[in-house]
This record gives sequence, structure tokens and C-alpha cells, in this order.
Amino acid sequence: MQLFHRKLSPENIKGNEKNIIILHGLFGTSDNWFTIGKKLAEKNHIYLIDQRNHGQSGWDNEWNYTLMSSDLNEFINTHQLENVIVIGHSMGGKTAMLFAGQFPEKLSQLIIIDISPRYYPPHHSNIIEALKSIDLKTLISRQDAEKQLENKGLDIGTRQFLLKNLYRKDDQNFAWRMNLEIISQKIEKIGEEYPTNFRYEGSTIFIRGDKSNYINLENDTKIIQKYFPNAEVISVKDAGHWVHAEQPQALLKIFDDFILC
Repeated sequence: MQLFHRKLSPENIKGNEKNIIILHGLFGTSDNWFTIGKKLAEKNHIYLIDQRNHGQSGWDNEWNYTLMSSDLNEFINTHQLENVIVIGHSMGGKTAMLFAGQFPEKLSQLIIIDISPRYYPPHHSNIIEALKSIDLKTLISRQDAEKQLENKGLDIGTRQFLLKNLYRKDDQNFAWRMNLEIISQKIEKIGEEYPTNFRYEGSTIFIRGDKSNYINLENDTKIIQKYFPNAEVISVKDAGHWVHAEQPQALLKIFDDFILC
């Protein structure tokens, strides 16, 4: 599948820039990473991608990590990118992990943000239920949608994040950028464990928010090093799962140290 993307590049191209692809998480879009991407683009070529069934990329009834890894490979081939650095957050991190195992020769570095190779049980039922409860045909405004999500118990940060997916079609009716029906049907695939037959021995870092429970330092570090033996696990203080939104400067410092080393 051809993926929608936003490309950001330095104002003055010198010819030694790195190619960095950033993959968003579940319910996200490439726009979530625009601020970080713009900063990284001062020295590098940045490709912010919408994964299938998200953002402005195509919708499909099939949705799993094998397909998302294949989509990423197709994107890299189409744009003739070499020695790519892939940054993946949450679901995007799982896509990036699988891609690294399948196509290690196409990567120079791998950065995974707040997700482990282990299995995660489905835990987004409240979000899916809240999103599905909104009748888009009768929705009057974005504020109305936010109020309905608030009534379903979603906090302000989650509401604002989800509502980035809401837009008006040409007929002025509201619609979701994400394929909510397929996501809800196949949500269990997002927590799948990393395949046991893959290992990636390239330069890798796993970044976790120290307030997040997605990466447990004691247990998950062992799992990470099983599949990514040269990986380093780095914690970001005062950050939850959305490290890039909560501690962008700390994250950029880690990127700068890792990518330039």
C-alpha cells in the first residue's frame, strides 16, 4: 500500500543528511510528530508517515504488523532510501521492530519509543467505545464531540489526541481519518508478541517514559535484549506513554546523541 507522508528537509541541502522515518502509534497520524520532525529536519531528511487505516493513508480490511512492515518496505523502495533510521512510537514501534527483523540491511539505526517486543493484552476498549458512541451524522461541532468524549470519561489529553482524527468532508459532514471499524475488529493484533524467529543486531535504543507501564525495566529489558542484543534502554523523566508530547526536549536530546554518534 502506498502511504501518505510529509517530507521535511533542511533549508540548505549539503548532501550528507540522514534519512529518518517516523511512525506514529495507534489512533495517531503523521501530524502528531510534526513538531519533533521539524526540529530534526534542521539536519536531516524526515519522512512522517501515516500507517495504513490511519491519517490520510488508504484503508484496508487487512491490518497487521506483517502488512505494515511490508508497507514500510514499499515506501523505502519507492523513495529509493538507503541506510534509513526508523523511529517508531507504540504501534509504530512494533512495526519498526518487525521491519528491522525482516529487512535489517535497509536500516542504519532503530529507535523504539515506549513499547516492548512482548505481548500486550487489548486495553483500548474504553476509547473505541467512546469513539463509536459519537454519531457523526448528527455531530454539530468539534466541541460537541469533545464533550461527548469527556462524558465517556476520557481525559483532556486523550480527547485532544483523538480529535486530531476528526475532519469535515466536502459535504461538511464529519468523519474519522482512522478506519475505526477495522481497528475495533482487529485491535487484538496490535498487542502481538514479536516473532521468535527474528533478531536485529544493529544499533538500537528503546526509550521509555518513566511514568509509563509499557516498558518495565526489569522484565522488558531482558525481552528486548533477547531480540535486539545491542539495544540500550533509556528512561525519560516525568514522561508517560506519549514521551514526544510530554518531554519533547529530552527526547530530542536523546535523538541528537544517538543519531550523531
